[in-house]
This record gives sequence, C-alpha cells and structure tokens, in this order.
Amino acid sequence: MKFDEIVYERPDVKVFEEEFLQLLKRFKEAETFKTQDQLVIDIYQHRANFYSMYQLANIRFDLNLKDEFYDAEVAYLDENMPNYSKLTDKFYELLIESKFKNELSEKWGKHLFDLASFSVKGFDPVILDDLKLSNKLATDYTRLRGTAKIEFDGKLFDLVSIGKYLEDKDRDVREAASNAKWSFFAEKQSEFDNLYDEMVKVRHQMAIKMKCENFVELGYNWMKRIDYDEKMIDNFRKQIVDEIVPLIKKLREKQRIRLGYDELKLSDLRFHFYEGNPKPKGEPLVILDNAAKMYADLSKETGEFFEYLLENNLIDIVNRDGKAGKGYCWSIDKYAHPYIFACFNGTAGDINVLTHEAGHAFQFYQNRNIPIEEYRLPTSESAEIHAMAMEFLTYPYMEMFFKEDTDKYFFSHLNSSILMLPYFCAVDHFQHIVYKNPTFTPDERAATWTEMEALYMPEHNLGNIPYLESGRYWQSQSHIFSMPFYYIDYGLAMICALQFWQKSTKDRKEAWKDYLNLCNAGGTKPFLELLKVANVNSPFEDGTIKGIAQDLEKYIDTIDDSKF
Repeated sequence: MKFDEIVYERPDVKVFEEEFLQLLKRFKEAETFKTQDQLVIDIYQHRANFYSMYQLANIRFDLNLKDEFYDAEVAYLDENMPNYSKLTDKFYELLIESKFKNELSEKWGKHLFDLASFSVKGFDPVILDDLKLSNKLATDYTRLRGTAKIEFDGKLFDLVSIGKYLEDKDRDVREAASNAKWSFFAEKQSEFDNLYDEMVKVRHQMAIKMKCENFVELGYNWMKRIDYDEKMIDNFRKQIVDEIVPLIKKLREKQRIRLGYDELKLSDLRFHFYEGNPKPKGEPLVILDNAAKMYADLSKETGEFFEYLLENNLIDIVNRDGKAGKGYCWSIDKYAHPYIFACFNGTAGDINVLTHEAGHAFQFYQNRNIPIEEYRLPTSESAEIHAMAMEFLTYPYMEMFFKEDTDKYFFSHLNSSILMLPYFCAVDHFQHIVYKNPTFTPDERAATWTEMEALYMPEHNLGNIPYLESGRYWQSQSHIFSMPFYYIDYGLAMICALQFWQKSTKDRKEAWKDYLNLCNAGGTKPFLELLKVANVNSPFEDGTIKGIAQDLEKYIDTIDDSKF
C-alpha cells in the first residue's frame, strides 16, 4: 500500500489494552511451546497495529506542522504511548518467566531475552505520568523549532532553508546568515532553557522512581546497551580527544590557509573552499532520479529496495513551509514500510542525508518480514553503521550528483566525517554531567557546555555572539531534548563506518559483502557481536581509533587541497 493510501485510525486505547491483556493471559496459560510460540507472533502483530498509527501520525505531522488534525493525534498518542510501554513491559516479563523459555530462546535467540530484560529494567508503571510529560516536552521542542521565522536578506527563512546561506561563498553573507540563525535561538533562549530544565527534572524523577542513581543509568537501559557500559564510552571519548582532536587542529589549519584567512570564524567552519562548497547539481527530483540509477547499479538488493520506496511514495525530500526541519528514516511496521524524511536545501548535505537515511531504510527493507520487532532494527549504534557506511560505499557514484565538484565533495565529506567526531563526544559528555547534576541551573548547564567546547572543539571561535558565548550552542541539537544519550551512537558508528571506507579503497566487492551481511543480520545480535559479522574492529578497542586517524591523515596528505 502506498504511503498516501494508508488510512490513519486513532487507536482505541481501551480496546487495545483489553485485547493485549487477553493475549498475555493466553500466553501465560499456554500448555505447549507451539501455542506460546504462535502467541509471540500474535502479540507482535497486535503491537504493530497500534504502533504503526503512532509512526504514521508523527510522520504526517512532521510533513506539515500546521496540520491541526495530526497535531492533535500526536498529542493524543504521546499521552498514551506510556500505556503501550506498560503493556509491552508485561509481555517482556512473561517472556522472561516463560516455562518454555529454553525452546523460545533456541528458536528466536538469546538476544531477544536480553533486550526484554533491559526493557523491564527501563520501565515501571510508576513512571507512566512522567513518560507522558517527557513525550509532550519533546514534541514541544519540535514545535518550538518549527516556529522559526528568520529574517534575512529581506525574506523569511526556517532553520533548514537558511542553511544554504551558511555555506555561501561570500564571507559576509555567511556571517550575517549565522547571526540571523542564532538570533532566533537567542530570542527563544528562556523557552529552550525552561523546556530542558523541565526535561532534566522529569527524567531524574523517573530514574529515582526506578531505583537508579540518576538518569544516566536509566538512559543506558533505555538505549539497551547490552555489551558495553559507561566506562567504555568514557574511554572512547578520551581516545577521540587523544587521536582525533589533534588531527582536526591540522585540518582546520589547512582550511584556514586554503581560504586565505587570518583566522577561522564560527561561520567559516562549514565553508571548506574559497570557490565555494560542492553543491549537488539539479533539483530534488533530478537528484532522486539519479539516486534510483545509483542504487540500481550498486546491487540487485539496493535496486529493488529503492524502486520499492519510489513506487510506494515512501520518500519525501522537498523542503516546504511548515515541514519539520529534520532528516530521518522511520518505519510503518504494519505495512513493512521504511520511510525517508528529509528537507533538501541545495547543499552537499542533501546527498549526505539521502545516502545516510537510505542506509537505514535499506537495512529495514532487508529485514521487513521478520515478525520480531526488535530483530527488524538493531540498537541505535549498530543502526547508524548502516547509514554512515552507505555514505562511503556510494562514493563511486558521486559524480552523478556533483559533476566537476566530485573530488571536492570527497575531500569535504571525509573532512566533515572526522570533524563531527569530537562534537558527538561533547554532546554525550555534556549529558552525562547534566544528568548527574539534576539541580544545575540553566546557567550552570551552559557553563558545562563551555567546558565541553574547550575540551573537544578548541577551534570554535564563537564570533562575539552573546548567545553562543553564554554556552548555549547545544540548544540547537534536537537529540539532547528528544533522544537522550543517542548522540554518541553516531560517534561509535562513524569509527565503524570509516573502516568500511578503508575496506572499500582496497576491495569494494569485499566491503559490500561485509556491509550486506551486517544489514541482513538486522537486530539479531548486540552491538559488539554485529561487528564480528561485519568484520569490523570495536571502537572501544585500544588502537582502533589511532589506526583510523593515521590512515585518514595519510590519505588527506596525498591530496593537494590548494587546487580546490
């Protein structure tokens, strides 16, 4: 069924709960493994019926934030999603306690029971009202960002459409656009401060109710970090500081010389070349047509996948007034549909987000018929490997999008991939400190961010913008508000994806084989075990990051960037 043809029906929460409880009763009372095994499938189908309406409502709301109907539906579903979590938690408890646990584990794998255990540790009905409030606050943040009307050059822009001016060839234009963008956040500073203050407090309250020391512990349970912990994350961040931050200092100096500036301002950091950043050639629909050709050539599997997206209207990339300024891939489980959401703005980021989200969507497509929801999609750090590696594995096709600027794109994309690593760590480290100090004032949180910038991004020149100098750059990062502790997953995944870049420079076929094996494994294993399937070294392992940094530096040194 095409996306536009899917009928949204508000779920009757009371009926859904009654039917779910009946399925759970039958599961608990089942006298045979065969009966209980079938009920596992029935329960997942019942869950998909409800959750698909939540997915559909959110996507359609993001497509048009002015749509009052879906605005109300998202609010209704946000209010009731904790009830869904409560019922799911009961199922997990029964699954763990099942008298046929051994047989179920043999059929579906131990990983399902590990995931169920972490879910149980992450939820209790006692936090139901807090979860409802947390969901509402996250939606409020999206709505607040969506109100942006940025005056620039005599016109009004949103946070997406102003983006192309942030990469303009004219330095004065870039700086003016940057000032205009940050003026919106400065104007709304107290609202962002208050929103996050309320979020931190309600998340800490949930953690205490769940008998956790603080939200860090609960947040890790929510992220289902089965085979690594906080100490391993801390060591990862330290290695980024030791191996990547010095490399970035070198890259920034090359950038300064390349641009011919005495110093780099904040508004210069995204501008890599004196003659301008590479831009994709053609309008969004032309890009989409080229993407179809690219995926048809890349492999039989990707060709079928992308044709499926187009035939079923499962991709929307055009930026419009009222559309949420986001880029993501989600799914509509009942119909086994992946969905790609993006807002093109005429920058190289359009191609990045296209290939990135296509990586997510392709992995889901390969696993769309697995009845176990947790196995269709892996935990987030693994899922981001699919997305980031796809960006590198499509390098041979970039001439279709960038023409004469292809080499420039390669250089800037690889640079940007490296440059983001410390930022991922800064966002993560910031959240660890904030949630361990829930009584911090907004100004104390801002001071913490200033410390993170000094540690991870010493090259940031904040350009005398009071809002940024006050330590509030982080307020533009939606993950901090909506998906706590998610952001470091991009860093872990990037170190894995860069290994696919390394492989592809030596043997593209072998790299694709490993990537396909990883995608086909879906979410059937935890993070570190999936890396073994993909023949990828753990980002936590001493020497992994150092080896990548050395290869990147060697490669970059072979390129005469002065020609750009």
